[in-house]
Amino acid sequence: MSLARLPAALAAVLVFALAGCSAPSSADDGRLSVVASTNVYGDLARVVGGDLVAVTYIIDSDSQDPHEFEASARTQLALSRADIVIENGGGYDDFVDSLLAAIGGDSVLLNVADISGYNQRPPGAEFNEHLWYDFPTMRKLVARIAAELAQADPASAKVFETNAASLDAELAALQLREDALASEHPDTRAAITEPVPLYLLTACGVSNLTPAGFSEAVEEDSDVPPAVLDEMLALVADGEVDVVVYNEQTAGSATDQVLAAAKAEGIPSVGVRETLPAGSSYVEWMNADLDALEAALG
Repeated sequence: MSLARLPAALAAVLVFALAGCSAPSSADDGRLSVVASTNVYGDLARVVGGDLVAVTYIIDSDSQDPHEFEASARTQLALSRADIVIENGGGYDDFVDSLLAAIGGDSVLLNVADISGYNQRPPGAEFNEHLWYDFPTMRKLVARIAAELAQADPASAKVFETNAASLDAELAALQLREDALASEHPDTRAAITEPVPLYLLTACGVSNLTPAGFSEAVEEDSDVPPAVLDEMLALVADGEVDVVVYNEQTAGSATDQVLAAAKAEGIPSVGVRETLPAGSSYVEWMNADLDALEAALG
């Protein structure tokens, strides 16, 4: 659910990443302004909007946790001037809703959890909010970004449509890679440290054998019950899984022990993330993750 944890006083320090722009608002240079809660969604907006859109990412660092985030005046200013705001939703980045409620405004809000349709679930049912690892949802989001940009700037609608079509083709290719992995490596089993990669693993036909309670405890930054940790370590030590998938942006004793056990048994480990790696686009990042999973299963 969360990025690397820091004390609240440190997590309150916000560093903006401005993608291809020198100011956070369309009022400054005539471009449409998109503000995204993380650089993951900001990158998709950047590709669709091209030079016609100024994109601001609120969270783009390994050391920022949306659950402990405290807004600066600059965050509020950017949101107040945004034409479009993109949030993950599903409880992941609630600070966006709180800020928008406080400042008002008429920005178009794209909630990825709502766009996915997965959050339409019975009360009490679990919802995996790590939607950037679900390519069908990302394709829906790209289409919505293009449609909203075209609504705001009809004269540039063809540009947005063309950019979105190219990006959608790349996302479709990622889905084909998932299908190929599922076909080439049937009956693959994994242990995970957090639920972050579950959409991708499921699409690749990988079964999650992680003991109930382990990934939830790690995700919530709480202690893993000793019996659950022992069960997880036995799963790895007994060779019951083919790969261990872990969140690179969090660390802890339980995760370290699992990774050490996997290394001792010669079981490959694959890292996943919650923000874009430095210098990478979303599509490059996802292809790299699929490369790593393919190599681990090879």
